[in-house]
Amino acid sequence: MKLLHGMPVDLRRAIDSVSKVKKAWKDITPLARNEWICWVTSAKKLETRNKRIKRTCEDLMNGKRRPCC
Repeated sequence: MKLLHGMPVDLRRAIDSVSKVKKAWKDITPLARNEWICWVTSAKKLETRNKRIKRTCEDLMNGKRRPCC
């Protein structure tokens, strides 16, 4: 499945910087990846976007597979 949203560079760097996060990212479905990407890119302020990127990495490390639930 092709990603509906392109992978932002800042999110890619954050995911690639921690091996556990990178492994978790590869383990989730393409649809789940799209949800994370959409959630991060929908932030209107840079501060919010950065917080969401940080939370994405933390949540993935803790086993969360989707941003919503």
